[in-house]
Amino acid sequence: MHEWKAVNVVRKGARSGRRPLPVVIAMVLLAHIAVAKEQPRPKITGVAFVRIGVTDMQKASAFYHGELRLPEVKCVGGSAKCFFLSPSQQVELVPMEAAPNGNRIERIGLYTTEAKALREYLLARAEKPGELVRDVPGQISFRIQDPEKHSIEFIQRTGGAVGSIPGGPPLSSKMIHVGFVVKDRAAMDHFYKDILGFRLYWQGGMKEGETSWVAMQVPDGTDWVEYMLNIPDNADKHTLGVMNHISLGVVSVKAAKEQLEKAGVVLGAEEQPKIGRDGKWQLNLYDPDSTRVELMEFTPVEKPCCSEFTGEHPKP
Repeated sequence: MHEWKAVNVVRKGARSGRRPLPVVIAMVLLAHIAVAKEQPRPKITGVAFVRIGVTDMQKASAFYHGELRLPEVKCVGGSAKCFFLSPSQQVELVPMEAAPNGNRIERIGLYTTEAKALREYLLARAEKPGELVRDVPGQISFRIQDPEKHSIEFIQRTGGAVGSIPGGPPLSSKMIHVGFVVKDRAAMDHFYKDILGFRLYWQGGMKEGETSWVAMQVPDGTDWVEYMLNIPDNADKHTLGVMNHISLGVVSVKAAKEQLEKAGVVLGAEEQPKIGRDGKWQLNLYDPDSTRVELMEFTPVEKPCCSEFTGEHPKP
């Protein structure tokens, strides 16, 4: 008579001390995310470039090179034209089909000290950055869209600033901020302030108690992005051009005006120096597609309306 012994069949990995592979992968990913969340955010130091869409490259070039005196330099690939403010900042022009409305600020570049680490930092916070690219010598970058679909490119330089500015001095050698229309301030604050660490520099409006402009400084520098609030959905091309803008820092708006007029530029009624609500002298110019280029002095000359400055002012 044969004696039969009960045999317990143990599934591989069930009781052998090994975890099923999918569980192991999930645990590794969770551990990676936990470590990434604990890592400090790499520094974000300032504006690298702005890319602007134009309908007539020749006319736009005459404005940025001829009136603003920004030296033209060779772009890397594509049909863009590039104009340097300094070896570390530039304005890029790209062709854009004529349209009555829309944001002609196509992309903003911001400097970071560690592109790969910043990308991992964003991934750990459920953001969706693009892949790292190295298509420009001495540079690593990636792109991401903010909550309102503005295209932001973070750039790490792997070498020092190179190059020189040919010709005479430009009207400005420093871009201090970029502004764009914002509909949902809370969503934008979550991205720029809570995740990226931007901080409030100043906010105000045309009337007391009204907030129409919010300046958010990069966490590790003095440049800023500016929310332009309370803009109607049916705003025309000119209004959108005023709101979606760039700002170039100048030591003296009066001297900048004299330089423009000496070069034969005729300034219209909207292009006269004035003190803004933030207490800084400014002068507004417009490219052929109505995109505003604001010349702004680095420091205020009188007390600002609405709120005090809470950050360091930019320097030439």
